[in-house]
Amino acid sequence: MAQKPQTLAEKIISGRAGKDVYAGDITLVDVDVTAVQDGTGPLAVQQLEKMNLVQAANPDRTVLFIDHAAPSPQKDLSNAHVILRTFSKKTGAHLSEAGEGVCHQRLVETYVNPGDVLIGADSHTCTSGALGAFSTGMGSTDVAVGIALGKTWFRVPETFLVNVTGAFPKGVYAKDLILHLIGLIGADGATYKALEFRGETVEKMTMSQRFTLANMAVEAGAKAGLFETDATTKAYLEERGRGDKFKEIKVDDGAVYERVIDIDVSKLEPTISKPHTVDNTVTVGEVAGTKIDQVFIGTCTNGRIDDLEIAAKILDGKVRHPDTRLIIVPASKEIYLQAVQKGYIETFIKAGAIIMAPGCGPCVGVHEGALADGEACLATQNRNFQGRMGNTEGFIYLGSPAVAAATAIAGVIADPREVI
Repeated sequence: MAQKPQTLAEKIISGRAGKDVYAGDITLVDVDVTAVQDGTGPLAVQQLEKMNLVQAANPDRTVLFIDHAAPSPQKDLSNAHVILRTFSKKTGAHLSEAGEGVCHQRLVETYVNPGDVLIGADSHTCTSGALGAFSTGMGSTDVAVGIALGKTWFRVPETFLVNVTGAFPKGVYAKDLILHLIGLIGADGATYKALEFRGETVEKMTMSQRFTLANMAVEAGAKAGLFETDATTKAYLEERGRGDKFKEIKVDDGAVYERVIDIDVSKLEPTISKPHTVDNTVTVGEVAGTKIDQVFIGTCTNGRIDDLEIAAKILDGKVRHPDTRLIIVPASKEIYLQAVQKGYIETFIKAGAIIMAPGCGPCVGVHEGALADGEACLATQNRNFQGRMGNTEGFIYLGSPAVAAATAIAGVIADPREVI
């Protein structure tokens, strides 16, 4: 038992540091899972080669993902993929090939458990915090050292408690909640803090909804987005064949928070982030009617089966607007298969959608789905920075799968509450 009450961040990091630590402490910790992707992984491997450390301390939980440019659109990226495949063979590290899915979705599906420390060379590594793990993004060199030595260091972050109450109204989802929160505190409002999500509403959330919240914690500058573990966590792990990895992780009474943010979701409306920052948020009514050239449903934020279900129900029997392209990318191969079995893929194809292989798709902008000059996209991804989808002259609006589906039909930003 800790000497004084601990937040989730303090508790999880203490467990891997082997001693009690608190906000502001700098400590060395054991790393359970390390991850790189095809954009950041080659640099990590090259750094290990320079340091004469081509090794993996824990190869079974060192994962190399080919997901950002998958399949590869050009020879330079193909060569980068070879670097990861070769490192995997040399060290025994796991390789998640093109088509298997986005790193963050694959990590929660297969590799991460409550109480783990995960470091990944990708900013949205914080997604796994929904499983009660301290999961955070780092630079390629830091992750490379973690791969080779199985250790890293942290400054233990202070924590903001996000207390969520109320019932979601029709047409309002976890994506609207996290966009509202980021708009409320700003894109740098939680820099190097942990966001701890709790409250009666959080207790009722599915794992998928929790993943959406944790995924976008970094868009407020946060180091991690964290959830207590509960029966929902346990059921998810059991479904994944990891029920024996469940452990209860709860906040101590009296834990100290730097800030407490209360949100009643019953007062929320469908929320949109306008170009070119995630915190540039408005309610859907303020931008309804804005012409949209492309709709993109997928990514590590909203590419799970319940996201696809929401979109499929709206699109069922409808057809996309003739002037609006519709791209759909399941977040993993498993989700793709589920969507096929449930008939969602057929619904999307009949609605005029383009279905792409599981992966990041157009989100990063290195291959299919890039915008033309002046075009606007409504996407379910997590970022809308200038140039994010391959063109600095493009415009990206962020919204929920429901907003995206309604918009695809209308050809302009549309309120999903009118079609649900």
